[in-house]
Amino acid sequence: QVQLVESGGGLVQAGGSLRLSCAVSGTIFGINAMGWYRQAPGKQRELVATITSGGRTNYVDSVEGRFTISRDNTKSTVDLQMNSLKPEDTAVYYCKLSTLTRYDYWGQGTQVTVSS
Repeated sequence: QVQLVESGGGLVQAGGSLRLSCAVSGTIFGINAMGWYRQAPGKQRELVATITSGGRTNYVDSVEGRFTISRDNTKSTVDLQMNSLKPEDTAVYYCKLSTLTRYDYWGQGTQVTVSS
């Protein structure tokens, strides 16, 4: 059974940093894009950053220049380095993995709370 396991969330003051990690438990063939999404209370889940198997990245405008997504294809892991965090970054962050057959796997989510 395939699972995505996230770690690294927590409580941090505004201006601080956190690093989220997502590891794949189990075997998945044909991994394509990997990414991070977030959902704040009362809001829809939104894309934060994605990275293709070739390393091409995409960020939502609100995190551009502050967050960096990276992946290790040999270990099937994806990380999100978050710097200069703001209170509006507070949300549950979810890891997502998409396969070449367009099947999506989601992690269980990790809470990130940024205090002002």
